[in-house]
Amino acid sequence: MAETFPTYEPIERQKVYELIAENLLAQIAGRRLKPGDALPPERELTQRYQAGRSSVREALRMLESKGLIESVGNGSFAVANFRNPLNNSLKLLLSLDEANMREIYELRRILEAEAAALAAERRSGADIEEMDAAIADMAAGLESGSADAYIDADLHFHLAIAQASGNRLVLHSMHALRDLIRRALMSIYLIPSSPERSLEQHRLIRAAIVAQDAERARDEMRAHLVRVEADVHQIVAQGIEPVDGAGRG
Repeated sequence: MAETFPTYEPIERQKVYELIAENLLAQIAGRRLKPGDALPPERELTQRYQAGRSSVREALRMLESKGLIESVGNGSFAVANFRNPLNNSLKLLLSLDEANMREIYELRRILEAEAAALAAERRSGADIEEMDAAIADMAAGLESGSADAYIDADLHFHLAIAQASGNRLVLHSMHALRDLIRRALMSIYLIPSSPERSLEQHRLIRAAIVAQDAERARDEMRAHLVRVEADVHQIVAQGIEPVDGAGRG
C-alpha cells in the first residue's frame, strides 16, 4: 500500500523592504509612532535597519500608498491621521446599488441593539454624561426648530452608546454609517411627531443603560430602530428621497 505524505507549500522569503515596512507598521499600530509624529530621516533608517537606501524607500512608498504615512516635504514623512476604511467601502456599495436603506437598517439593528446591551454592562459615568448631553441638545434643537442641531445631537447619542460599548470596531462601524444615517434622519424629521417619539425613545434607552439592564437596553434600541425604519419607508413610499439640509420651516 502506497504511503501518503502531507502536501507542503513553498515558503516565501520576505523582501527586506517588506520587513522594514512591517516593523514601522508595528510601531504605528502600537502607538509608539502617533499621528503627526515624524519618521526618522531616510539616512537614519538605513543605519537602524542596516539596509540599503532603495529598500528603505520602497518600504516608505508601501506605507504611503496605504495611507499610513504622508510626505511632509524634502523627502521626509510623518504618520498620517488614522482613516476609517469602512466609510468609502459603504459609500461604494451604495453607489453600485449593492446596498439599500433597508439593508442599512438591518445592519443598524444587528449592530446597535447589541451595542446598547454592551453599553449597559460597561458604561462609565463619562459615557452617561455624553448621552445626557446629547438628549439635552436634541430637546433644545426640537424646541428651536433646528433640524441640523437635532439630528447632530441624535447621532451624538448613538455614537456615545457605541463608545460606551467598549468595542472599537462597533465605534468605527457607527462612524462609517454616520453620513448615511444623517441623510435619512434629515427627511423623517419632517414627519409629524417623529422627532418627539425619537427623543422619548432615546430617554428609554438611556434609562436602561443607566440601570445596567442589558436585555432591556437591547429591546429598547431595537424598538427604536424598527420605528425609525418604518418612518424611512413612509418617506420613500411618498416618493421623497432622503435629503441633506432639510428643516421644519
